[in-house]
Amino acid sequence: MNSTFVVGLTGGIGSGKSAATDLFKTHGIDVVDADEVARDVVLPGTTGLQRIVERFGDSVLLSDGTLDRAQLRTLVFTDSTAKDWLNSLLHPLIRERMQQLIAESSSAYCILSVPLLVENNLTTMCNKVVVVDCSESTQLTRAVNRDSSDVETIKNIMDAQATREERLHAADYVLDNSTSLLSLKQQVADLHHQLLTQASTTLSS
Repeated sequence: MNSTFVVGLTGGIGSGKSAATDLFKTHGIDVVDADEVARDVVLPGTTGLQRIVERFGDSVLLSDGTLDRAQLRTLVFTDSTAKDWLNSLLHPLIRERMQQLIAESSSAYCILSVPLLVENNLTTMCNKVVVVDCSESTQLTRAVNRDSSDVETIKNIMDAQATREERLHAADYVLDNSTSLLSLKQQVADLHHQLLTQASTTLSS
């Protein structure tokens, strides 16, 4: 663990992770977003993209030389060997980049926002874990409305993620996002003050 106090933030699809992350930013807290990092490690010119093209060919590239994510998803969706290969390539690259960004953080603590924090055992990178929580029916409604996806697709994504109970079991703090953005805003403000104290106590001891 480096000298940065790392707060992992996670939640299932439709739970409101992005809203919570944005609220922490308003308090001047640096955020390392795993989804952004996952895009960064396969940008043109990266080792990640080069290895993917070597394995799958130019069909995974768009005309501008960037990764065709939809095509790659199609190729690995039904091929577990290819999927395992892709994960074994990307996960170390993503973890290394996240660690680098955490080390560069200059705020009192750093939020590590990872959708699959529990599933990929990345809680080991964190001093504390925050889970954004709401009922599974609320998750489903929000995700369907936001992504214009059908219910079955969202249910499949939810089934592939950790259960609500598994996430809550890993949590040091829970943000209840079942009501309103105003309520979430107040909870984040309260938690921010607690985390400032935690970070200051931990890093000075």
